[in-house]
Amino acid sequence: MSDLILTRRDGALFEVILNRAERRNAITDAMMQGLSAAFDQAETAFNEGARVVILRAAGRVFSSGIDLNQFVERDDDGWRDNLFPFTARYQAVLNKIERCSLPVICVMQGYCLGLALEMALACDFRIAAERTRLGLPEARLGIIPDVGGTARLVALIGAARAKDLVLTGRTIEVAQARDWGLVDAVRPKAELEAALGDYVEALCAAAPLAVSYGKRVINDIVDNTRGLHIEAWAQAQLFRSEDFRNAVKAMIDKSYPIEWQGK
Repeated sequence: MSDLILTRRDGALFEVILNRAERRNAITDAMMQGLSAAFDQAETAFNEGARVVILRAAGRVFSSGIDLNQFVERDDDGWRDNLFPFTARYQAVLNKIERCSLPVICVMQGYCLGLALEMALACDFRIAAERTRLGLPEARLGIIPDVGGTARLVALIGAARAKDLVLTGRTIEVAQARDWGLVDAVRPKAELEAALGDYVEALCAAAPLAVSYGKRVINDIVDNTRGLHIEAWAQAQLFRSEDFRNAVKAMIDKSYPIEWQGK
């Protein structure tokens, strides 16, 4: 596994850590592959007595989202003409998080944007430090969230609030995210570990198989397979647009804002 994703076992806890702090934990293909391997390890840890997975990040920022430089670097390899395998790979990784036999708690600080928020949505619980900001800025790049960001968001906070985040691309304060049900707990940064400990203690007090099977039952009740397929279909159209190409270049060159033209 790459050192961009670290894992650590501490008794009942299995930790998965985004480890690219110098780039605000911007997510790359290698990191997604590392996450997939880490959650395979989590399944082994479950069989060995682990009770909870903690997903966190090194540094002051959970993650700024996907690393946009990837799109520039592979601009000429024809990936736009068949986006489905790319989307399917990323969806499969987050599905693995969602379907993990262990409950997964995401611990956020600083920013949690785009693909990073989609990752958090695949977890069972989300706790955040005060002043954390969350958002799905894809619309400002001419695309949509396509790794569960629409399907899981609608299931969690409802269609109207999901439209607010997805269609505007704006970020929101963590207090608003908590009021909407997007975040389960907000604490001062110094108290974040104590809040995490409360969740871990409560989960470990319950019977492990009951926790695992209860999670599976609830996931099946709110199954979002069709939503994921629709996300992939829409994104395949948008990635081929000039809007997306120009928006990525503008963001990397720091020449925002873009003047969107009527179609």
